[in-house]
Amino acid sequence: MTGQPALRVLGVRKTFGDHAALDDVSLDVREGEVVVVIGPSGSGKSTLIRCVHQLEAIDAGAVYLDGELLGYERHRGGLRALGERRVAAQRSRMSMVFQQFNLIPHFTVLRNITEAPVRVHGRARADAESEAMELLERVGLADRAQHYPRQLSGGQQQRVAIARAVATKPRITLFDEPTSALDPELVEDVLGVMRGLAADGMTMVVVTHEMAFAREVADRCVFMEAGRVVESGPPSELFTAPRSARLRSFLARHHNAQPVPSTVESVS
Repeated sequence: MTGQPALRVLGVRKTFGDHAALDDVSLDVREGEVVVVIGPSGSGKSTLIRCVHQLEAIDAGAVYLDGELLGYERHRGGLRALGERRVAAQRSRMSMVFQQFNLIPHFTVLRNITEAPVRVHGRARADAESEAMELLERVGLADRAQHYPRQLSGGQQQRVAIARAVATKPRITLFDEPTSALDPELVEDVLGVMRGLAADGMTMVVVTHEMAFAREVADRCVFMEAGRVVESGPPSELFTAPRSARLRSFLARHHNAQPVPSTVESVS
């Protein structure tokens, strides 16, 4: 990990009608850092990473990736929104793993993983397929390469979605509650893959309710409430000596969270 911020979120505000989903949120993510965002439902966690990935337009503030302003350019002393093509080019430098997998149903597993590297990033199909098979091997699904999403369990689909995200070699990977749609017995397989990515030094922002995972894997945890960052720090501090009454109350409901055992191979 270096001190150079890969991602900077500065004073971001996002409203939906009269509701402020994000209210003056600032956050730096350094290269190689795993930042886990926790908080109650409706606190703005998912909205934050959707704004970073430019799936939602912000109302105020700014987001930078490696020093480049996202979504806007400076023009005649002000800011002008970028066109969709330039936004897509910026977005292609990041990957996002969603709650609901979002695999293309009529593509095989292999094609789901190779489509973006070939179509968006211009890689040779043979190279993309070779790399995809390596990723599938490491997430335990090499024998499912020619299957379709409907032939996979939810946990298998999510592992394919993570392999798809990694295949583009993103600058940063965003995870929006990737285990929330899974049956409990499938959660550990997905968390194990994510643990491997973290061990390999991938820059990650993870929104999750999995407190044990946050305690074990995060370099830093961010606690959000009502669209604001309430506390931020290493999990050893946030989980053992929370400063705010709100965080203490939140953690009290997760008092039985224990570190997740490491059982899944590292993913590069």
